Amino acid sequence: MQEHHLTVERRARYYTLGPLGESVSQVWIVCHGFAQLAGRFMRHFSHLDDGTRLIVAPEALNRFYVEETPGQHGPDSKVGATWMTREDRLSEIEDYVGYLDALCDEIFTTIPRAKVSLTVLGFSQGVATVARWVVQGHTQPDHLILWAERLPPEIDLGAGAEELAAVTQISVVAGLKDLDAQRVLPLEKERLQRLGLHYTPFSFDGGHHLDEETLRTLSSPRTGT
Repeated sequence: MQEHHLTVERRARYYTLGPLGESVSQVWIVCHGFAQLAGRFMRHFSHLDDGTRLIVAPEALNRFYVEETPGQHGPDSKVGATWMTREDRLSEIEDYVGYLDALCDEIFTTIPRAKVSLTVLGFSQGVATVARWVVQGHTQPDHLILWAERLPPEIDLGAGAEELAAVTQISVVAGLKDLDAQRVLPLEKERLQRLGLHYTPFSFDGGHHLDEETLRTLSSPRTGT
C-alpha cells in the first residue's frame, strides 16, 4: 500500500470585525483554539472595534461534531474546528500556513500593509498554529500574542527561533487559574530565554479563556503595536 497526496481547491471561512478603509491603524489576525469556531471566537474581540482596528478571525479547515458520547447528530449538535491532528500532520501544517498567508495577502490588497501594524494572536491550539505560520509562511507580524499554550515542540530544537526573534514584540499570556498553563509556564519561560526570544509576560485572574481587560492592554499603542 502506498500513500499519496492530491492538492485540491476548497473554501475557507473567516470573519471580519471593523472597517476596511483608511481609518484602520491596526490589523489583528486571531486564531481560535481546539473545538472552537471563528464566529463565536470573534465575539471576545467586539470591545476592540473602535473604528481604528480591523479584526480577522480565520476558521480552521477541519470541522467536526463536538459530542462527548457517540450518537446521531442533529441541527442542535455542537460543531467545532481543529487546525490539525497528528494524522498527516506535515500536510495539515503546510495547508494552514498557506491558507493564513493567502488570507493576509487578501486583506492587504485593500489595506496597505506599510500603513498599519499587524498583530497575530493565537489562543490555546492556535498558539502552535500562529507560531508555525510565522516560521514557515511569508507574513511578518509586528506583535505576536501567545495565549494559554506553549510553542510547538519542534521549536525546542531551535527550528524557527530566528524567524520568531524577528518579531518586534512577543507577548505571553496565561490566566492565574489556568492550571495547565501555569504548570508549564516556568518551562516555557526557560525555553524562550534559551532560544534568545524576548517577550513580555501578562497574567489575569482567570482560567483557560480570553480576558477583556488584558486584550485592551495588549491593544493599547503603549503596549501593543
